[in-house]
This record gives sequence, structure tokens and C-alpha cells, in this order.
Amino acid sequence: MDDVHCVQVIAVTGGKGGVGKTTVAVNLSLALAKMGRRVVLLDADLGLANIDILLGLTPRYTLADVIEGRCELSEVLLPGPGGIRVAPASSGLQSMIHLEPAQYRALIQSFSDIGDKLDVLVIDTAAGIGGSVVNFIRAAQEVMVVVCDEPTSISGAYGLIKLLNLNYGMHRFRVLANMTNSPAEGRNLFAKLEKITDMFLDVSLQYVGAVPNDECAHKAAQKGRAVVEAFPRSKCAQAFQALAHNVDTWPLPTHPRGHVEFFVEQLVQNSGR
Repeated sequence: MDDVHCVQVIAVTGGKGGVGKTTVAVNLSLALAKMGRRVVLLDADLGLANIDILLGLTPRYTLADVIEGRCELSEVLLPGPGGIRVAPASSGLQSMIHLEPAQYRALIQSFSDIGDKLDVLVIDTAAGIGGSVVNFIRAAQEVMVVVCDEPTSISGAYGLIKLLNLNYGMHRFRVLANMTNSPAEGRNLFAKLEKITDMFLDVSLQYVGAVPNDECAHKAAQKGRAVVEAFPRSKCAQAFQALAHNVDTWPLPTHPRGHVEFFVEQLVQNSGR
């Protein structure tokens, strides 16, 4: 059974908007692709999608079409920069914001059809702590919580971690500091969050690094490009490349956790190895 292929599934989230999680998800995806990984980037902000706009892509179909049965997931995937593929969501569709649990399950399970064609699935969740965010996070194996130097960012991240811990029994979270002015600032942000979680929750946080506040990131966004592609030698791009190398060392799952997950068939197979 050594030929069983496991897919790494990473949810990039933040608990609130404005922390730069979409920028993180896009640039992490490209940095992993530069390392030779086959990457799909899923826009999980189902009603207010923006990844296709950020990257200048024009989707013919979106995940709304998959949910409505108008096409297969393979028909939705768009070729993106650096060899990544993008699963675009829809924008401005109220019906996509309040899906039924069965619709989430069907969408998550539809990814099993492409499981042998990718190595990493990066999920850019919506902002907040609503049902859509929770459903996608619970279906992932790794949760990367993005924080920045704002009080509402720390409180939003804590609220999300608390919800996932107390209501769904999740205990392990990776934390990335974004838009920092120094490496020390990133460490301090992590320490603030860890101090609160240590007081009130039974969770394990792991610091995975900091992405500096870099003018190159803003210039790249204005061009509709990812900074790792537009300015690969910038400090910001180098931080994303370091993050990708870090992610590449994370262990792959050995068994499913007991709820709806991406690529659960592969996990079940792998657990019997």
C-alpha cells in the first residue's frame, strides 16, 4: 500500500477580515508550486469570491455550478500563475452564503475526483466565524490562522480558535504573523495570542513565521499578480518561500478524524497501510 497518495489540505483563515489571508493563501500556493508541488487553491468565500479577480482570471464556471450540478469540479478549475489551479467561487450570490450541510458535504467530497492530480489543497476561507468558515476548516487537516498587529485581529483569531476547540474538539493550530514591521513584532503577536489561549483553552499553537510589511506586496496587488511571482527577491516573497518550505515539512495525515474531510477516501486507505 506504499503507493497510496495523500493530499495535504491547509485552511488559511483569520477570524476577521483585513488580515491578508487571501494574499497569504495565493502566495503560499505559488511558493509551493515553485517547489514542484501540484497545487489547487480553493476560494472558499463562496458568496464574495475575489481570488479570480486578484489574479486576473475569468472563470467560465464556479463552485456554484458544481453545487447546482451543472458541471464537474474538473471543469471549474482554472489554470493560474506558476502552474497552480484555482477553484473559483461566485461573487454576489446570496444562495451560496447559506448552504445546507448536505451541500457542503457534496462539495467537499467532489474534490476526491481530483485527488490523484494534486499534492496540496490550499483553502482561502471567508472572514469571520460563520458556518461556511467552520465547515471548510473542519474538512482540512491543517489550520493556519493569520494575525496582524491589530487588537481586533488577536481577538478575532482567539474567537475562532475558541469556537473550533470548544464546539468541535480541535486542538492544534498554526499561526502566521502577517504585515509585520520586524521579526520581533511577529513573535510578540504570537505570544499575545498564545497567552490568551493558554489561560482559557486546551490547545496547542505553533508559530510558523512572519511576513513583513512590504511595499512590493502592494505593487504586485495593483498589477493583479502575486508578490512571489512579480517580485521574487523581495523580503515579502522570501518570507512566503520560507513558509512554503516550512509547510512542506509538516507530516501528512495517517487517519481521518471522524467528520467530513477533503480526500477522506485517501485517508481511509492510508490508515490501513
